[in-house]
Amino acid sequence: MGRSPFTLAAAVTAALPGAEVTGARRLSADGDGRFDSAVASLADGRELAIRVADDDDTARELAAEAIALRALTDGARSMLPFRAPAYIGETRLGDGRALVTELLPGFQIEAAMVPAGRGAAESMGTSIAAVHGLPTSVVRGAGLATRSAEESRAELERLIDTAAATGRVPARLTVRWRDAVADDDLWRFESTVILGGVQSTSFLFEDDPDRGPEVVGVVGWHGLSVGDPALDLSWLSAAPDAAGDVHGAYARAIDRAPDAALEVRARLLAELEFARWLVHGDAMHRPDIVDDAAALLTALAEGLHTDDLSIIEERSAGVDSALDALDRVPRDTMAEVDTSMHTDAYNPEELWVEAAEDADPAPADGESAPHRGLPDRAADGHDEDGARRAEMLNIETEDLSGVANLFAGTSGAAGAREDSHGLPPRPDAEYGDEDSDEAQRAARAALQRWKSSSSE
Repeated sequence: MGRSPFTLAAAVTAALPGAEVTGARRLSADGDGRFDSAVASLADGRELAIRVADDDDTARELAAEAIALRALTDGARSMLPFRAPAYIGETRLGDGRALVTELLPGFQIEAAMVPAGRGAAESMGTSIAAVHGLPTSVVRGAGLATRSAEESRAELERLIDTAAATGRVPARLTVRWRDAVADDDLWRFESTVILGGVQSTSFLFEDDPDRGPEVVGVVGWHGLSVGDPALDLSWLSAAPDAAGDVHGAYARAIDRAPDAALEVRARLLAELEFARWLVHGDAMHRPDIVDDAAALLTALAEGLHTDDLSIIEERSAGVDSALDALDRVPRDTMAEVDTSMHTDAYNPEELWVEAAEDADPAPADGESAPHRGLPDRAADGHDEDGARRAEMLNIETEDLSGVANLFAGTSGAAGAREDSHGLPPRPDAEYGDEDSDEAQRAARAALQRWKSSSSE
């Protein structure tokens, strides 16, 4: 990889015939280095994001993203209180495949820096609930994956068994996870439309004068499917300050029966990301990855306050040294060892639209932005990772539900060009005026830190 932005911008004219490119620059956050990516400026004022995949895994991800974005009809988009990326087109660039989408404005926030209270946290919860409220026909009609509660449960059971067979999972964790999977009360939920693994950097924010930082866009739709809603809340293990308010806003906004076990399953899924990393390393015959995952699992086991996952301990101000690293485990590398049940409705490789065949590029009224920041684990960077792990494992372990994310990146924002959908007003009854003002001040102070760090 390593193509220049101007080389990547050439893909725009193939994906969008007639487009006049007037400039190009690098995308500030480009899918953790797994893609070549750039921003192309057009004569009509639009900015487009171009990402190019050079291997099978990243090509499948871009193919899935293209399918998902095209599945979001105008009707589905109108149900969302934020903008979703708009599909522009696909083409080839050399031996790689390129996806072109419109660039969304907004800034991203590290999970550990999302403040409690009104503003960012509540906006995130409301936004996730809006995705989960979409009709399942949006997914089923596009031939995307669907999983019932029992299928989700069976997938995790297979994952736990596969990870345990490596001999590198502490027995305490294996027992904990198997007990959770065996608990029928945890698996009485209704499958919903999900993004398939939200991260804090899936959200793009702008600063509302009255409500503080507010979600105006969501990116990273390649995991769009029907499945366990807890999957889109598992990232909250890395957001100790905001987790309670995100969950609360989600519960108030979701239009379905309460899911009493949602938070427990979300934490289970967060812990199992390390098991997925272990299984991936074992399948790839990568002892460095296996050792890395094993160290994280050991730290996780040592930090447990209880073996019973059904007990959610009160959040503390402590930092869990293992889940601290959750966002640097590359979830998207798991395709080749995926234990899930998929539909056979489509083959992503067959659904790529070549430039000559793409006669109907969709008009853009949303946009695409960078994927969440995850390190390229296949590249040579083990010394840096080793240093991070050494530092991480020296942190005293606290409650698993109170964690911070040291590794998620914050990206700069493209300038806002269009009005975004406004979020519905939040009920103020839960907050006293003094508490509300304090939350607003905290959110704005954090916003200034994020904007400063983004411009560096």
